Amino acid sequence: MTFDEARAYLLKRAEAEDVDAEIIADETRELTLDAFGGVLSETTQAVRGGLGLRVIKDGKTGYASSEELTQEALDWVLSEAVENAELQSSGEAALPAGRALGYQDLLSEGLSAPADEKGEAALAFEGNLRSDPQLKQVVLARYSEKEYQFALSSTKGAEGGYRNGYAAIGGVALLVEGESIKQGYDIKVERDFHLLEPGNTAQEILAKTRRHLGAKPLTSGRYTAYFEPKAFTQLFGLLEYMLSGKTLAEGKSRFLGKLGKQVANTRFTLVDDATLDGGLASRPFDSEGVLSQRLELIESGVLKAFMHNTATAAKTGHQSTGHASRSYKGVLEVSSSNLFLAPGEGVDVRNGVVITGLSGLHAGANPITGDISLQALGLKYEAGELVYPVENFVISGNLCDWLLRIASLGSAVEWYQTKAAPMVEIPDVSFAGS
Repeated sequence: MTFDEARAYLLKRAEAEDVDAEIIADETRELTLDAFGGVLSETTQAVRGGLGLRVIKDGKTGYASSEELTQEALDWVLSEAVENAELQSSGEAALPAGRALGYQDLLSEGLSAPADEKGEAALAFEGNLRSDPQLKQVVLARYSEKEYQFALSSTKGAEGGYRNGYAAIGGVALLVEGESIKQGYDIKVERDFHLLEPGNTAQEILAKTRRHLGAKPLTSGRYTAYFEPKAFTQLFGLLEYMLSGKTLAEGKSRFLGKLGKQVANTRFTLVDDATLDGGLASRPFDSEGVLSQRLELIESGVLKAFMHNTATAAKTGHQSTGHASRSYKGVLEVSSSNLFLAPGEGVDVRNGVVITGLSGLHAGANPITGDISLQALGLKYEAGELVYPVENFVISGNLCDWLLRIASLGSAVEWYQTKAAPMVEIPDVSFAGS
């Protein structure tokens, strides 16, 4: 069977057995081209996909999935999902009322370029990296692309699908200056292959890596921290956790009980927009068929909303915000789409440390408390002038406290895949160095 035939078959079977069912089908095609020494050293192509079923029986939820689309496999999927639901002790789950959602192609001809052109892009990227006289090694030079299709049906009337994807160029380079060796990494992602600029991307990686050569230890103390956009988006994972309806329902959110209250400086506006034109994570509807929207999570420092699917919304007395996510193998979750911090009036870098990158986020950042202790790289500034790069230091504090103390925001945002931010200035941050 095709995916469409399989969804229709399962829908009919579920209705016959008088269970509410939601069926998703997703298929992903991936391509990677690695360049090394002026030749394409490795090519990887893969197509993966399957069908996932969620059933609701007597308020209890069960899941099952299959990559095989035979009638026998689909019958097993339904019986397995129903059995899994019956094993639950209790529940108050329900599927949302559905509608005809149509089909949207958000990718269009973005990945339609010939494979030879994509290989040439990978080679051009690696060649530009190798052109730097301070290069020690190209660790990785890669072109990659991903195309995915998603379709949804439910016994509640939901029916629709969409297609999206991206092309990317990125890699890792090592530069050397005397005894100083620094590694730099970056990736540029676009919905259209022809928007990629392999040469410019390579030069950006080289420039951002070169500026850290000869880095010195930083004296411990309290400095103004100027987070570059990429560095600040590394902290978005903590914000997503705090703003998730699932975390709220579990009573773990630092923002519990703070809707309508000030949680950040008035300069701070955080938006998640699944309808963003050209957004890498844009989608017409979520994994439950709830229509996508632009959602102001924090507006002028005031907490306005959490991200919800229908289950977390029901548990917390809210409405779904269209943030349900589920792969065909997975269970219902909550996830952001195109998440960005709105720009401000600009940052004047005077005295302090420009934070260019953070590491150790899994171990050094607590999403429940907001406490942070992270190793970082940076650039020391005095009187508006760069004096030297700095390394081997740790910044620490609490993210929620930092949000309230933001002094200024840059006038333009920079996107890093599905996250974006301007430069962020936070005074009086603790730095532990030498």
